[in-house]
Order: sequence, then structure tokens, then C-alpha cells
Amino acid sequence: MPKGIYLVPPATNEPVKGYAPGSAERIELQAKYSEMYGQTIDVPMYIGGEQVRTENKQSMHPPHDHQHLLGHFNPGNGTHVAAAIDAALEARTKWASLSWEHRASIFLKAADLLAGPFRAKMNAATMLAQSKNAYQAEIDAACELIDFFRFNVAYMQDIYREQPGSNPGMWNRLEYRPLEGFVFALSPFNFTSICANLPAAAAMMGNVVVWKPATTQIYSAQVIMELFQAAGLPDGVINMVTVSGAVAGDVIFKHRDFAGLHFTGSTGVFRQLWKDIGNNIEHYRSYPRIVGETGGKDFIMVHPSAVADEVATAISRGAFEYQGQKCSAASRAYIPDNLWDAVKANLMAQVGSFKMGAPDDFSNFINAVIDERAFDKIAAYIDYINTQDDAEILVGGNYDKSRGYFIEPTVVVTSNPKFRTMCEEIFGPVITIYVYDAADFEATLDLVDATSDYALTGAIISVDRYAIELATQKLENAAGNFYINDKPTGAVVGQQPFGGARGSGTNDKAGSPLNLLRWVSPRTIKETFVPATDYKYPFLG
Repeated sequence: MPKGIYLVPPATNEPVKGYAPGSAERIELQAKYSEMYGQTIDVPMYIGGEQVRTENKQSMHPPHDHQHLLGHFNPGNGTHVAAAIDAALEARTKWASLSWEHRASIFLKAADLLAGPFRAKMNAATMLAQSKNAYQAEIDAACELIDFFRFNVAYMQDIYREQPGSNPGMWNRLEYRPLEGFVFALSPFNFTSICANLPAAAAMMGNVVVWKPATTQIYSAQVIMELFQAAGLPDGVINMVTVSGAVAGDVIFKHRDFAGLHFTGSTGVFRQLWKDIGNNIEHYRSYPRIVGETGGKDFIMVHPSAVADEVATAISRGAFEYQGQKCSAASRAYIPDNLWDAVKANLMAQVGSFKMGAPDDFSNFINAVIDERAFDKIAAYIDYINTQDDAEILVGGNYDKSRGYFIEPTVVVTSNPKFRTMCEEIFGPVITIYVYDAADFEATLDLVDATSDYALTGAIISVDRYAIELATQKLENAAGNFYINDKPTGAVVGQQPFGGARGSGTNDKAGSPLNLLRWVSPRTIKETFVPATDYKYPFLG
């Protein structure tokens, strides 16, 4: 038990390294990338204290060089999921009762390890298997994950410190218990930091976790597990299984001790999981917590007063960094006709100057999309656009998967505000622009709000403060993260808590205390110092 009131180290955002030519960090990262590219590894499942391998190996390849072998992982089955649940529940008693400052120390140590000896390896793994350039890997796999660890520890302290008042003669206390059971963490491919934070946020609050990473992220998931072990996380607290979602769900969602789902992924999958949980609700010991961040159809809304060069840059960065494979990526834009010629010229020049290729060439701004399935889906959208009379491709539109899954950044303009690519999530390097009459700004705000079922991120670009206020009000429910005069991507832990509503999730704001509160079950304790000895109240006299 704690023997003092402890103050954790102040949380500050990890500085982003620049990787300029000749810099020490660039030399180190290039060397680590080359070293790991030349190795083949065998990634096990982590169940309790065991590294579990199977005879059914599945190969891993860089998306930008899909004939190159990085290694294999070990697909499991339902017995492995059941074993992971058993290991988690076995670890739960000691982990849940461990004093909070010791849990905090583990994740603070993980942050320092990642800031130091693990940084190049985590970034290189993300570059290799998720095809991120050095800068995108740095802001994700290193900086954001370090920030998650440090800020979540600070939020944990703040949560425990929040206590009720007490009248004379009594003492009221609030105890923040971990959930009764285990948490299932289901993570995506696109952000290494999110993949680690989904199990870590729940574990930090005293929970035990079964974690299923996306197949295309298992390579860097291995490094995450190595980091947890190096930081001293006890065996069984976070168990990593490499199984299909259907196999995991069939075991987990029927288990009496299932206590919560921490999810990032597609809206369709999340809705199905919610249905599965609902269909089994009578089997659970308690009502499971369901936390999910899902899809987006993120917008840039431009006012006639905006600066054209600022608009063009917000689009080129917001739509095409990491090949548009961010749930926050701009995929639709509304530009007034008085600015369109200037925006178009600058945007086409910027996009036309992008270099595309493998991440080990640091001059490449664009890399490959994650896998063949994603490539084929995005290519099909481009093919569709080419067959339509009410849309045209201004720049890009070519694709090639002969060596890697490369799709050119593609800018589309449409005369139809409900054109298919204005409404549907593509999750790739495609943005569709609708040019509106500059006199119809307010009506176009209504159009932005009504076009999509999603509500994750959005931006207003304007010099006119009245227009900014109007957009902020009318688009109140259209985006959980709303940006003024900026691209709608790049949320920073501790500065812009991230999450959306509507079809974009439960808006529990990763990188804030709101998320951590979902992973505790408070207990109110009232202690009376001198109890009554007679039932009679004064009014009975």
C-alpha cells in the first residue's frame, strides 16, 4: 500500500527529432533500418510468461517491397485465446493490488526506454512493416507513444486524487478499482502508438489485457512487447495473441469475465463487435465497457477570406501524409470559387513535387499503402472516378503494385457535393474537392454537416473571425477534433485529446483522463466515526 502522497514527474511532450541529413539520429535510424531489413524474425504470441509458436507460420513483408521477407508470425487458434485469458486472470490479483506508483513506474520507464535505446528500433520497425517515412514514424511510434505513457501516468494520479467531501463525523472516500475481469484490446495497423496504448491504458489502471494486433502491424507489435518486458511489466498483464478477429471474438465475447473492449479500427467491425457483446450480455459478470475510435470522412472547409497558399498546404499535408491512412486524414474539401484557381495551381504544384518510394530513401514523402487489399480497394475508387462525368482527377490517379503497393496521391474535383468519394471513407491518398459559390458559405456549412455519417476531424480555414465562429457553431457535432486554420491531423497527447462521435466512435478521447476513467469501476466508501445507538430521529419526539 502507498506510504506517502506521491507526485509523478511533470509530463511534457517528447521533442520530435528532425532527421536532417548528417544528423546523429538519421545515421542511427538508417543503420537500424538496414540491420532489420537484413534479418528474418519469428514473432511469437506472448501468453503469460511463455512465448508461444505454432507450426502454421505466416510471412511478413514490407508494403513497399512485398517480395522481401521480414520474417514470420505464428497464427493461433481459440485454445491460444483461452490460454491468454487464463493467464490474464491469473495475473490479475497481484497486478490489481499493486500500489499505483509501481504501475506508474513501469510505464514511465517504458517512456524513457523508448526515448532512448528503443527509439531507432521502434521507428525502423514501423518504417519497414507499415511503410512510414522517418518523420511519420518519429511522431507516431516514438513521440506519441512516449507521450501516452507519461501523460497517462499524470492523468492516473489526477484521477486517484479526485475525492468527495465529508461532513463532520464521517469520512468519504472514492476507490478507483480496475474492472472485474479482463480487457480485450483490438488495435489497427496505422499507428504504432495507438497499438501500444490500447492495452497499456487499461493495464495502467490495474486491468489485465488480451491484445490482438492487426496482422499488418505484428512486426512492430513484437518490439512493443519487448519494450513492455524491458520496462518490467509482469507476465500475464498484457498477453499478445496473433489470431483472426473471428477466432478471438468467438472465445472472448462468450467469456463470463470479459469486462471491456478497447478498439481502434473500422466502423463496420466496431458495430459488429457491439452487437456480439449485446447478444451475450446476460453471460457477463458485469456490463462491459466499450470504447472505440473508428472511421472518418474528415473535411477541410474553406471560407472566401482564406489565404490560398495556406489552404493548399493544409490539403497536401492533411490528405497525403502517411498516404492518407490516418483516420483523421482530410478526404473531402469545400473551396469557394473566388479562391479555387489559386488553390488549384499551388496544390497541383505541391502534389506534383512529391517523391514516392521506399522509406529508407529519406527524400520520399510518399510510401506504399499497407497491403494488397487496401491497394485494390483504393484503385477501384480511382477507376470509378475515371468513369464518371461529374468528377475528374486533377493530379495523380496512377497506381502500381508490381514491387510495392504504390498509389499516387490523387486530387479529385467534383461538381456533385454528394459524389461517392465525398461521402465514403477510402482510407488512402485520395481527396475530393467540391468548389462552391462563395456567396453560399453558410449553406455549405450545412452541407458539410449533413454529408457524412462520421464525425472525427474537420477544419475551418478563414481570416474572418465571424465566419470562424459560425463554422465552429454549425459544425459542433461534425467533428470531435476541430481545427482552426490548420490541417485536421496531428493531434498531440496532452494538447488535443483525440476522438469523434457519430459513426466515428464513442469519443472517449485517447490522451486524456476521459479515456482512463473508462477502465476503472469506482467504489464509494463512507466511514462513520461515532455510529448512532438509537433509531429515533428528533422529529419523532
